[in-house]
Amino acid sequence: MACITVLGAGGWGTALAVTADRYGHSVSLWSPFEKEIQDIRRHGQHKRLLPGIAVPPSITLTTDVSCVADADLTVMAVPSFAIASTAALIRPFLNEGALIANAGKGLEEGTYRRFTEVIETAVPGSRVVALSGPSHAEEVGRGIPTLVVSASRDGEAAKTVQEILMNPTLRIYTGEDVIGVELGGALKNVVALAAGICDGLDMGDNTRAALMTRGLAEIARLGVRLGAKASTFAGLSGIGDLIVTCSSMHSRNRRAGILIGQGVPPAEAVQTVGTVEGYFVAQTAYELAQKVGVEMPLLEACYRICYENYPPTSAVRSLMERPGRAEEDHWL
Repeated sequence: MACITVLGAGGWGTALAVTADRYGHSVSLWSPFEKEIQDIRRHGQHKRLLPGIAVPPSITLTTDVSCVADADLTVMAVPSFAIASTAALIRPFLNEGALIANAGKGLEEGTYRRFTEVIETAVPGSRVVALSGPSHAEEVGRGIPTLVVSASRDGEAAKTVQEILMNPTLRIYTGEDVIGVELGGALKNVVALAAGICDGLDMGDNTRAALMTRGLAEIARLGVRLGAKASTFAGLSGIGDLIVTCSSMHSRNRRAGILIGQGVPPAEAVQTVGTVEGYFVAQTAYELAQKVGVEMPLLEACYRICYENYPPTSAVRSLMERPGRAEEDHWL
């Protein structure tokens, strides 16, 4: 049994806390919002984000961030905009070599840093692991079989996270390509937003399959340029996460995209659905691709739809009318 603190009592953090508690760990679930903690305590569940999934009294619910001090493992499951501030908040309470698993997916706005890089800077000397893969909170919380990757440059840290969190319903593989794992998790959200737009335009399965395939090619191109292994994008944190996020109505990215395809202004669609990481990372990833000189036409089209009022139908037409090329070039 391990002592685990989960930072972030949203849907994903709550699901991870519930599954860890279910298999015998001592779990604390932290939120900076007293109302969120009180609501979970009162209802015995996160009624807004994870309805129907019991949060048992054995889980300690708290707004006191010092709860990380005694943890064998700290899991960060906070929104992308809160990664740096939360890491800075916990730093005074952590010992040298503290083990931190980041379960969030995205890139830091302005710096283009991956989230493990943000945490490593904020908490020097910590051992940071990226936890990523096809993993809807709604299904993890229910105990539906799920497979993810624990990736770190520190192989022992990745293995320790695997040993602590793996259970009969959550299977974890280890990996060392943290760049590829994090980029796959972040950029698939943009492709899922685009997939939703196509669904909102009443396009079919052919279109979605093509979009997912070409989207994966773009992610891999950028990843390889930044030092990732191409093979990583054929795994759970690449094509696996892409499939589930583009295909499921659990995905807020896809749901927001559907609204955009139906004519709702992008900012309004995001406000309606809630946290839509693909909307925000579209701009960050577009700027990063421009900076390193990687061609990403699908991502660029999604960026223009979200931030330049580019009509989705025009974006589809421009993508379909690009010059012909050999498919074997699509990873280059």
